[in-house]
Amino acid sequence: MTLLVNTLSAILVTLAHGNLFDVKITLSTIPFTLMGLPLAIFLGFRNSAAYDRYWEGRKLWGELVLRCRSLSRQCQSFIQPVALSGQQAEVAAAHQRMLYRAIAFVHALRLQLRDCSNIGELQPWVPEAEWPGLQKASSKPDALMLQMGKELGQCQQRGWIDSCLAVSIDNTLSALTAAAASCERIKGTPVPFSYTLLLHRTAYLYCFLLPFGLVDTIGFMTPFVVAIVAYTFFGLDALGDEIEEPFGLEANDLPLDTLCRAIEVNLLESLGQTSSRPKLEMVNYCLT
Repeated sequence: MTLLVNTLSAILVTLAHGNLFDVKITLSTIPFTLMGLPLAIFLGFRNSAAYDRYWEGRKLWGELVLRCRSLSRQCQSFIQPVALSGQQAEVAAAHQRMLYRAIAFVHALRLQLRDCSNIGELQPWVPEAEWPGLQKASSKPDALMLQMGKELGQCQQRGWIDSCLAVSIDNTLSALTAAAASCERIKGTPVPFSYTLLLHRTAYLYCFLLPFGLVDTIGFMTPFVVAIVAYTFFGLDALGDEIEEPFGLEANDLPLDTLCRAIEVNLLESLGQTSSRPKLEMVNYCLT
């Protein structure tokens, strides 16, 4: 819409030959040359910063997928019943509780990053005794991680896992916590609003004044040139807006639902269970 309005205004300026009522507005191309280069540089810098945030967010969620799969392998390989103890069922239940909490952990992180309060979808993955405490927790992922640490400690006390091997699982839990904290850092530290606002205003001012600087030089071609320049600048400006908050619900944000569902399916399959919900396909990104 902004591009259309800008192009229509360029057509009107061309038809009026640069006259605003009875006043001839004379501008040369020099101010636009001096202004256009730094504007393009700053737009590029902002988009680079926005893409860094987007790509770091994607790497962190890739780390979460990796660590959850490692946790599944470590729990089922390292946590084993004492020989001839007849505790196989108890150990299997411990495996399930640990991995169910890992599923709840990634879903809770997704909800927290998106400021969603619907925590009811976590309930199937949390032991009934822990559910009231989780509801009251200010940070649901942290509360779940605390319970996973306690479960690991109990397995060690019962002799189900060697202390050296318990350290490996604890390192995996710490890596999950670190990835979650880094996601919270990205969400809690947006691109400075004043910087974004200045670029918005400068880009709009540049594009709407540009016809007055071109009409005396290129005549009827002014609307075409203005449309191309405006498309570039408005597009770069919009691009930064699209990707600077990677954890949102917009079409071009990270597909957190898909990633969480993939983790859920993978961990359930490692337990020999089948998810009632299939994996989601990666979203088709939209050009807006």
